[in-house]
Amino acid sequence: MPVGTMATVKGVHQRELRDDIAPDIILGNTYHLYLRPKTQILKGAGGLHRFMGWEGNILTDSGGYQVYSLAANRKIREEGVKFKSHIDGSLHMFSPENVMEIQREIGADIIMAFDECPPYPCDYEYAKKSMDLTHRWLDRCISYLGKHPEHYEHSQAFFPIVQGSTFRDLRRASAEYIAGTDAVGNAIGGLSVGEPAEEMYAMAEEVCQILPEDKPRYLMGVGTPINILENIALGIDMFDCVMPTRNGRNGMLFTAEGTINIKNKKWEADFSPIDEMGLTFVDTEYSKAYLRHLFAANEYLGKQIATIHNLGFYMWLVREARERIMAGDFTEWKGKMVKQMDKRL
Repeated sequence: MPVGTMATVKGVHQRELRDDIAPDIILGNTYHLYLRPKTQILKGAGGLHRFMGWEGNILTDSGGYQVYSLAANRKIREEGVKFKSHIDGSLHMFSPENVMEIQREIGADIIMAFDECPPYPCDYEYAKKSMDLTHRWLDRCISYLGKHPEHYEHSQAFFPIVQGSTFRDLRRASAEYIAGTDAVGNAIGGLSVGEPAEEMYAMAEEVCQILPEDKPRYLMGVGTPINILENIALGIDMFDCVMPTRNGRNGMLFTAEGTINIKNKKWEADFSPIDEMGLTFVDTEYSKAYLRHLFAANEYLGKQIATIHNLGFYMWLVREARERIMAGDFTEWKGKMVKQMDKRL
């Protein structure tokens, strides 16, 4: 899922998301949309879909990760989290109940439980207390949703979130608790927060042995193309990450042959296409030299082309992975792709 944190996938017009690189779903963020433009504006517009002119699906992250990132400006208590806005310093309160109501007003198709994302590293006792709090908050989320229907003409699917840091027994306990809610899909949070990739994979593998196979498993905030392929192999179905858009705006391109820093002088007179495999996701097959020129001249078009290319590559990668799974040669193909994509060109 491309990340459209504040009702926009940065650097990309909605019409670009609707053509060859169009995903089935994009992500928005409850914390950011709550603060700006504010939920009353979204409600007045008829929901986020109408506000941003997006006819596809939308998933909203509940804001738990943003609360985690505001460590110096928030207090976590049983009733919820008090925090200061990063925009103007104003005080706010997130509870399981009002976060569910905010997501009702936003009107996303998939909404997430309010959770606490523990930092990495943290000690066992903190991770356990955090997990238990997340489970109590989950019960309150479910209770609220059962009493308050959707605001718009479409239903909202609810995903709980597995926590437990990098402790196997906590991850297993949390996965069992989350599976027991019988939700339509399940998410895995608290990874890709600084831990080594090997620990991320170990936790994903542990959790996937417990979460039901016939319901989507969503690994939040992951990751590099290699991270995605490795986690698909472990049983993950859904991903989101700012990496293709953020890195694209900074001149890093992902290709099937490896990563490219298009700002490097080595591309100044390289008139070959961006992707040597011929994977073209923009409306014209631009050369590396032209794209480097746009970045050197600080032209916005360069950021847009790089962003669209990266999003297109990510979508190609996951679609190709699905085809390979169905064809029965995913493992062999993954091994080859991981080696190629690990190169710096």
